[in-house]
Amino acid sequence: EEQKRLLEHRPDQPPQPRVLRIAIIGAPNAGKSTLCNQLLGRKVFPVSRKVHTTRCQARGVITHEDTQLIILDTPGLTNPLKAKRHNLDEAMLTDPWDSMKHADLVLVLVDVSDHWTRNSLSKEVLRCLSQFPHIPSVLVLNKVDVLKKKFLLLEIATDLTEGIVNGRKLEVKSSRKQDSRSSVKLPLHPTQASPESKVPGSPFGQEKNQAQEGSGLDKSSDAGGAGTGEGPEHHGAKDLKDMKGWPHFQEIFMLAALRGEEVDTLKRYLLMQAKPGPWEFHSDVLTSQSPQEICDNIIREKLLEYLPLEVPYGVTQVTHVWEEGECGELLIVQSLLVPRESHKV
Repeated sequence: EEQKRLLEHRPDQPPQPRVLRIAIIGAPNAGKSTLCNQLLGRKVFPVSRKVHTTRCQARGVITHEDTQLIILDTPGLTNPLKAKRHNLDEAMLTDPWDSMKHADLVLVLVDVSDHWTRNSLSKEVLRCLSQFPHIPSVLVLNKVDVLKKKFLLLEIATDLTEGIVNGRKLEVKSSRKQDSRSSVKLPLHPTQASPESKVPGSPFGQEKNQAQEGSGLDKSSDAGGAGTGEGPEHHGAKDLKDMKGWPHFQEIFMLAALRGEEVDTLKRYLLMQAKPGPWEFHSDVLTSQSPQEICDNIIREKLLEYLPLEVPYGVTQVTHVWEEGECGELLIVQSLLVPRESHKV
C-alpha cells in the first residue's frame, strides 16, 4: 500500500529539477541488472549466472539533491530464434527498443571476461544503436576484475569503438606492464579525428575543460544533444554488417559491477549529464515495481540458479498466500507450474 501510494503521489520535486533517463542495453548476462542494483544501492532487480534473468522492462530511481536518474533495466538484446529456444515472451524482444525510445542516454554494457564476444558488439546492439543514433551513448566495460591481462582492455576498447571516441581517434600506446587492479587507468589518448570520420551535426565535439575521472580517457564530453534529433547519421544494414563496434560513443568506463568498483565514478558522470526537466517519481521511490513483482523476481532468480537447463524458463508462478506476520515477516506460498511431467521436482 505504501509503494502504491508513493507511485501515485505527485513528485516532491525542487524548484529547478533535473532529470536523466538512462537505458542500459547489452547482450544477455553482461551484468546489466547487477550494475543497476549497484547504482541504486539496493538489490531491486533479479540476478543470476544464467542468461535472460530479466524478463521485462523495469525502472529504478535514484534521487540526489535536485537530480533524478531513471534507470531503465531491460532484457538482454536477443533475436527471435534465441527467444523461442528459451521460451521467452514477445516483450523480451520489444522492451529494449521501447526503453530506447524514452532514453536521454544509453549505456552499452559489455562483458570483457567473455573472450568469445568481447571484441565486437552483437548485431542486435548495433542495430539498436543505429536505430536511435541521436541518443548519446556511453560504452561500459564490465567485469574487468576477472580479466587477468589488463593490456587486453586497450584492444577491446579500440575494437568496440572502431578507434573513435567523442569524434576523436584513439591513439593507443600499448603496454603490458599494467596495474593489476580492475580500475587501472589505460593509456588511451584521443587525437582529433580526420575530417571524413567526423559526423555533421554530431554533439561529440562539444568538450568540457574539466577532466572526467575513471573513463580511461584524458578528455571529457558533454552528453548534450539528447532528444534534439542531432547526432550520427543512420547506418544502413550494409554498414552494420561490416562493423564490429560503434564509432559514436562519447565516453568509455571500465568497472566491476559485482564488486562495485568504479560504479560511483559512473554514477557521478550520470548525475552531471542530467538536464532541466520534471521528475517522474516521488523522491522516496526506488523502483517502479510493486513488492509482489520484486518477490516474484527473487523467487524466479532462485529457480534459475538451482534448476537445470531449460527447466526454469518454462515455469509459471502462481501466488496463493501473501501475508505479513506479527513480526513483520512476509509469508509467500506459490505453486510452480511446469509444462512437462519430466520437469517436476
